[in-house]
Amino acid sequence: MSAPSMTPTGTDPRVPRAATVSAWAVPIMVLGEFALLASVPVVIALIAAFTRVRDGAVRGAAGILAAAFAIPLVVWLVRPDGAESLSKDIHPGFVALIVAASAALIITLRRAARTHPASER
Repeated sequence: MSAPSMTPTGTDPRVPRAATVSAWAVPIMVLGEFALLASVPVVIALIAAFTRVRDGAVRGAAGILAAAFAIPLVVWLVRPDGAESLSKDIHPGFVALIVAASAALIITLRRAARTHPASER
């Protein structure tokens, strides 16, 4: 016999785990100088926020994170004299902005999960 699949108490299925994990992965990857690979969790967080979360603050934070990441990426791709990697070319101010935007996304995801606990459904 298999046990029924249940979500843990206090979690909201409308806040996907992929969005939370991606929001944590972005600053770790950018600070660890894997900035170009950080585009994958940025896209995952953006898609998850816009397709699975109804909270507007989460969508806004995900959009800000995507924009904060896209600006240095586009500058690096367009510039003819850019560095070999995005991590070496990105300005420290943008790194701080990406980390702050990711922190804002993590906080709004937590708030969205606590606003609609699973026990109220």
